[in-house]
Parts: sequence; structure tokens; C-alpha cells
Amino acid sequence: MNAFDNKINRRDTGSVKWDFMEQKLGLEGTDLLPMWVSDYDFQAPQQVLNRLTQDISHGVFGYSERQEDYYQAAINWFKTQHDIVIKKEWITSIHGVLPGIAMALQMLTKVNDQVVIQSPGYGSFRKIIELNDRRVLNNPLIESDGHYRLDLAHLEDCFASGAKALIFCNPHNPTGRAWTEQEITKVAELCQKYRVWLISDEIWSDLVLAPNAFYSSLKLPKALTDKLIVATAASKTFGLSSLRISNFIIPNEELKTQFVRRLDAHGMDCFNNLSMSAATTAYQECEAWLAELKQYLQSNIETLSKFLKAELPHIRFTKPEATYLAWLDCRAMQLSDTELEQKLISAGIVPSIGCGFGEEGSGFIRLNLGCPAEVLEGALLGLKAALNNSK
Repeated sequence: MNAFDNKINRRDTGSVKWDFMEQKLGLEGTDLLPMWVSDYDFQAPQQVLNRLTQDISHGVFGYSERQEDYYQAAINWFKTQHDIVIKKEWITSIHGVLPGIAMALQMLTKVNDQVVIQSPGYGSFRKIIELNDRRVLNNPLIESDGHYRLDLAHLEDCFASGAKALIFCNPHNPTGRAWTEQEITKVAELCQKYRVWLISDEIWSDLVLAPNAFYSSLKLPKALTDKLIVATAASKTFGLSSLRISNFIIPNEELKTQFVRRLDAHGMDCFNNLSMSAATTAYQECEAWLAELKQYLQSNIETLSKFLKAELPHIRFTKPEATYLAWLDCRAMQLSDTELEQKLISAGIVPSIGCGFGEEGSGFIRLNLGCPAEVLEGALLGLKAALNNSK
């Protein structure tokens, strides 16, 4: 039996995904299968669990700081996994990618400044822009036969109109695109031309699926990295989201110093020892675990693809180049988003409804495939019951 086949009961553990559907989504009922929040239903790597057990055994939980092995583990990981050379002095840490992006927006932009996002896109980007009293400027992606590409001409118009920053999701949630070197270079060149801050969220970088490749903004020519901040974390890769630590990699020394000063101003100058241990161990010892996981995710993706072709051919699905998220086009059913959601919930399935990723996501749903194959099989039965167009 594959370790990823193990079904772990996460109910009554404080899990947002399993225990907070009523509070977050207004849905009641313990018989609903959550396929929405993008976290795994897999146990973290055993090496990480062993390290955490060791760390809690002494029973002292005082203030902690990042040791040299923390930095070196990250540096080695980026080199071996992505052929990216980063320097220790570029790295700073914060309690999650979203808090770091919010901090960067506070630092780099002013109230009422425009910040560009690309829709359909991660809804929390819009939230942190608006709650920080900045204005969202949408640069919609172009969709053609299930494939998404950047609208660079419109992006330039956004920058020319005075936008101050771009939050760029690479790889992209929810569409699963792994942007190419050519695409990222063009984005960076536009940012340089219009002096726009490029905030690149690369939290999904380790989950690019073969035969696709990941290209990081950190590999851009030095001339294009002056206004670059790259957000990374081990959390999506190894299922460590609640441990809350991420790395922001900033090649510009002055900008990095400014960012660290802003963290200090908010009292974010100490770190959770368990978070640091988990991330360090994952990067040092869990490359093989990740390789096996990606094969398992590929299998889940293939299972979904075959099922849709055989049972629900009117539901369009383009296999993601990255992530464990399936972006399903249900527009052929000609349902409102509310009707679509109600059908799925009636069948016991709780996906993310596409309109939550912007109006360009209307008629779509996002499914989390980071689950045991048996759980996915149950979800597919629910999909068939909900989305059969003969009813």
C-alpha cells in the first residue's frame, strides 16, 4: 500500500478544510466531502515528524532564531531542485506568504495606489490589497480551449495607467500554469520599463509536474531584479501550512534591508522553532518523498481526466502543469454559480467555486486532488451525480 493511500481522519482537529465549512462557507453537515482548501490530506514526511518529535522531547519552548543549517538547506534546495543560485543575505523569513506580501504592499505602495492581479486568480490577493486600502487593477488572463496565457498588451496598459505593483502567481493558482522563461521575462521587462514592483508568489514552485519546468523570477538577468521580491515556502510542498513560516528572497540589498526593518517594526523578529525544524528537515531529507508524491498527484490527475472524458465529456479539463488543483470548466451546463454550487453540495462535494477567483472564474470549479485515491474516487461519484447534463 502506498503511504499516500492512507486515509487520515482530520475531523475535530481544528482543520479549516474539514471542520470549518459551516463558519467559512455557511455549509452544515458532516457528510460533506471537502475538496476546497488547498492543503493535503497526506501525512507529512516521516523525517519531518521524527525531527518534530525530537524537538518537543526536551519540553522547553523559548525564543528561537534561524540557524545556519536553516539557510543552507534552503540554498541547497533551490540549487538542486531548480538550478537557482541564491545568497544567504537575500533571505528573510516571515510567518506566511500572505502576511509577507501584505507587508510588502504596505512598504512599497501608498493608500489608493493600484496593484495589478491576474484573474482568475487566488482570491486572497484581492483581499489583502483592498484591506490595505489599495485598489485592485485586474489584468485578466486569456483563455483559449482550456489553456491560459498572459495578456501582455493589457498588462502594459495597466502599468502605463499608473499601477505601482504586480502580484504575480508562478506557478498559477487556480489554472495550474507554469509560466515560461519567455513569459516571465516579458513581465519583468514591463515592470522595469514602468518602474513597477514585481512581487512573485512562487509557493507552488516545487509542484511543477513533468514534463513541465519551473522558471523562477530569481533566474532573471540582474538588470531585471532591482524591484523584485520572491515569496517561497516549504508549506505547499510538504504539507506544513499550519507551521507558518515562509522565506522572502530579495536580491536588492537596500530593498531587503527595508523589508527586514518593516518586519522589526511589527515585532516579527523571532521564529517558531518547530516551523524552522520542519522546513529545514524537509529541504535536507525529503527529496525522495516529494518525487513519490508528484507521481501520486499525476496519477490522481490522470484518474480525473479519464473519468471526465468517459462520464462527463461536457466538463472541460486541461491537466495542470503544476499544483495539485484541478480547474474544471462547467460552463456547458449553463448554470449560475449558485446553481452549480447547490448541485455539487447536494451530491456531497464541496469544491471552490470559480467566481471566488474573479468574474473570469464564473462557471468553473476548483478541486483539490491532494488526497488519497479512494477519497478521489468518492468525489468522482459525487461529480457524476451533480454534473450529469441529462438531468
